[in-house]
Amino acid sequence: MKSVLPSIFLLLLPATIFAAAGSPEFNRDVLPILRNHCQACHRPGEIAPMPLITYADIRPWAKAIREAVTLRRMPPWFADPQFGHFSNDPSLSAAEIATIQSWVEAGAPAGSSPAPPARQWPSGWTTITPDIIFTMPRPFPIPAKAVIDYQYLILPTHFSIDRWVRAVEIRPSDRSVVHHAVLYVREPGSQWLRGVPPGVMWAPPASDPAAVMATRETKADILAVYTPGASATVCPPGMAKKVPAGSDLVLQFHYTSKETPRQDQTEIGLVMSSEEPQKRILTLQMGNDRFVIPPGDRDYRVRVSGTMPRDALLISMLPHMHLRGSEFEYDVIGADGHERTLLHVKPYDFYWQLSYQLAEPILLHRGDRMIWTAHFDNSANNPRNPDPAAEVRWGEQSWQEMMIGFFDVAVEPDVDKQSFFNARWQK
Repeated sequence: MKSVLPSIFLLLLPATIFAAAGSPEFNRDVLPILRNHCQACHRPGEIAPMPLITYADIRPWAKAIREAVTLRRMPPWFADPQFGHFSNDPSLSAAEIATIQSWVEAGAPAGSSPAPPARQWPSGWTTITPDIIFTMPRPFPIPAKAVIDYQYLILPTHFSIDRWVRAVEIRPSDRSVVHHAVLYVREPGSQWLRGVPPGVMWAPPASDPAAVMATRETKADILAVYTPGASATVCPPGMAKKVPAGSDLVLQFHYTSKETPRQDQTEIGLVMSSEEPQKRILTLQMGNDRFVIPPGDRDYRVRVSGTMPRDALLISMLPHMHLRGSEFEYDVIGADGHERTLLHVKPYDFYWQLSYQLAEPILLHRGDRMIWTAHFDNSANNPRNPDPAAEVRWGEQSWQEMMIGFFDVAVEPDVDKQSFFNARWQK
């Protein structure tokens, strides 16, 4: 669990300590913090409810901002600091929190320092400027108060040569109805969904379990995953994802209905590389779909394990559960029997499903045992629990549950995902 002692200590510091050095000013001291840690979400058109760009934007929220950063509710980040260091950790330092506290205690003054030039954010995207954009041909209608089966959309790339992707963003036009979206690469030889026409939303008949199971593809590479709170997926320097010539992109959507009809027209933005990278990134996953969570159980554990079939560099991890998920842990046991925790997410927040990108890749060796452990709270103490009296099994809808641990690995450019399955991948 993330310690709150530094924040509590800061609350006890007298304002006179800060005043001795002069009260912080908005433009000079506070605005840079908000730009670096908050504005990616808190700007027009992004996921946060209000912009935090100008002094006029921010002044009415000064006390709320102080409370959110002091309690470390914002920026959202759920990795236990005891395990791993992550390049995309947006957490504020103790000094940055102290600056905001002192500024608010001084009355949140504008100050006399001139405003620095505004930070230039990409138009219409979180942090990237795409080279190629794929758009759903038409909006998808989402009826009110309905159960919507998983939808699939095939988008031909028309790539005549192999292409390398350095960054990708899945951008729904209405985030409120997108539970998640997975962007797959369907290579020319794959028969997956071959009978489905391109450019048209399609779902298998819910009355045909075999057809539903046939859509659950695990051997196609994943270009990106969109979950609530997600931004662009950016590969580390010298690394990229591959889209072979003639491939199609397959979007899997899980939509959730609201009280009123909505519609969504998702876009996909790709940033391309002009040359072959030093490493190719593959997205792998391990999951367990054979659990039964008893009614009222406050801490039901589900585990899955597998053996690495070859050496690879671990780049990032993204745990996925639904509304009863409470924590998720990634562990590895080496050939010497030493067990190491790679990531411990606690609490798990369904509405902020983050990818945890390692500051330094970790070398996984052939034969290493990977163990993912998920915890579920099916009790009435969980305010998001749809039904504490229900016996819960795996399922695609939010009131059911999932247990999947995605993870990105870097390999040689000529290694594809099929090679991992052919090299005695064992779960």
